[in-house]
Amino acid sequence: MDISQDEQYLNILSIFHYVVGGITALFACFPVFHLAMGISILTGGFGPMPDDKFPFQIFGLMFVMIPACIILTGWVLAGSIVAAGYFLSTRQNYTFCLVVAGVECIFMPFGTVLGIFTIILLVKPAVKALFEGTTSSAELAT
Repeated sequence: MDISQDEQYLNILSIFHYVVGGITALFACFPVFHLAMGISILTGGFGPMPDDKFPFQIFGLMFVMIPACIILTGWVLAGSIVAAGYFLSTRQNYTFCLVVAGVECIFMPFGTVLGIFTIILLVKPAVKALFEGTTSSAELAT
């Protein structure tokens, strides 16, 4: 089976999506320290609470809720990037891959480079035909 240059590029981009997805998941774990500190504040890990606990509870809840949202958002983004890598390799969900490539452009420097290269490749008519399953890019080249 002859693999065209576009198909090779899609396979390479797929691998890079897996790598960038892993890096994104790793960086999303950084607020875990703030989350642990917020849990410690709420459970009294920093010593006895004064009689007026309300300000400390609000402070502790902020240190739990904000990092939890950041971590969850980062993991969802990382999962989307990895899913886009899988879809690129299987030539499925063209629109999803294009949207994720656009969102990746926000995250400098790796996401921007990967997103731009993915968009450039996905807008080519031969690559769109691969996703539609109508023909292979080797047939389009002839």
